[in-house]
Amino acid sequence: MYRNKLLSFIVLLPIFVFSCKKEMSIDAPGNLVPKTADQNSSLPSIVINGAKLHAETFGDPNDPIIFILHGGPAADYRYLLNCKELAENGYFVVFYDQRGTGLSQRFPRSYYTGIQTSFDDLNGVIAHYRKSAAQKIFLLGHSWGAMLVGAYINQYPNAVNGAVLAEPGGLKWKDVDDYVKRSRKMDITGEALNNATYMDQFLTGKEDEHTILDYKYKLLASTGDENENVGNEGSLPFWRSGFVLQDVYFDIIKKENSDWTTHLNQFKTKILFVYSERNKAYGLTHAEKVSSAFPNVQLFETKGAGHDMLSFSTGWNNSRPIILNYFNALK
Repeated sequence: MYRNKLLSFIVLLPIFVFSCKKEMSIDAPGNLVPKTADQNSSLPSIVINGAKLHAETFGDPNDPIIFILHGGPAADYRYLLNCKELAENGYFVVFYDQRGTGLSQRFPRSYYTGIQTSFDDLNGVIAHYRKSAAQKIFLLGHSWGAMLVGAYINQYPNAVNGAVLAEPGGLKWKDVDDYVKRSRKMDITGEALNNATYMDQFLTGKEDEHTILDYKYKLLASTGDENENVGNEGSLPFWRSGFVLQDVYFDIIKKENSDWTTHLNQFKTKILFVYSERNKAYGLTHAEKVSSAFPNVQLFETKGAGHDMLSFSTGWNNSRPIILNYFNALK
């Protein structure tokens, strides 16, 4: 009886799949992962350098601006939305999903030839929201976003009035590589990896099949394996991963043996460098190494939190006062 039911299922499955083909394609927009801003006109967005970027703002547009740069690079700004509270203290706070990530528009892998693309987009976002040359510009970056802040300041030492860097992996490839190896330790025989890769048997995305690749990356990210290594309180909320950008950027950084410290000595303004108590893969030693390229640094350890120090109540409540005091001193 069981064999007969199984045989019937095998026979009928192709009929079911083909009958549904006209109604639903697995990789059609919105099926596996949320639609991007160019696919969903209801999402708040701006057009920068030919890309539709998912973006959101809080506060008075005439106040000093704080641009929030999310990590990943595959993540999005959802997990950093606590930072919108800074708008209550006289700041205009700008969030945007970086090109190719979150709910922003996707581009082919061949489009990305270097992280200058991210610099150009940040320049464009700043120009879009800035009302006058006198309006002060601040950056707040977390993880990859903090790496991008450091790299941007290295490229444009006079472009911003201050910056907060929260646990950037590094500003040189070797430091990034060392930190990634310490922080991402997944047991290849573990149940988490088994669960994450199970769907790979059915969903195998090609180089620029963003929907499937983003979905598969979400499965891997949802294992929570990193939480134990970097002291996270829980899984960080996000809308959609950006696998292609993540993959190509790390390939570029590794190939170029990137060093974003060559002009940081020109940035004389004090930066605030935040690291966390529970991220044992980071710690004071790595924080001192990475921040040492800046001539003027204030180091701060967020107690009771891990790498997610800006996302959950303990970390945010302990980080927010020092971040606010830092910006107020430069305001």
